[in-house]
Amino acid sequence: MTKIRHFENLHILLWLLKDSAWLMEWKTIGILMVLPTVGVAINIAYWARIHRDPEFWLHMAVVGWISANSYWMVCEFMNHVELKYYAIAPFVFGFICAGKYYFDVVRQRLKNETQSKT
Repeated sequence: MTKIRHFENLHILLWLLKDSAWLMEWKTIGILMVLPTVGVAINIAYWARIHRDPEFWLHMAVVGWISANSYWMVCEFMNHVELKYYAIAPFVFGFICAGKYYFDVVRQRLKNETQSKT
């Protein structure tokens, strides 16, 4: 298993802890889990970038998703539910990043198919 897979597995655990705290309304634990959960997501994306991992854009989509998710949780915990709709910005960022990844995948497949036909 590669080093990045260990971080991805850690990220899943952190995310589950954060979301479980949100579900159980354990405000302190939930808020404390934001920094390590987002931090590991950023670290994974950074690692993917410096190693030219083709899944970099998917990792960036996760950064957007977990950031939006964390913001939404904090809004609910701080009784500012009216502000949770601003979470749309990192969600849109995540959609754009995922779109970029899939656009690149399709483009590469079409390129490979064209080259194999010649």
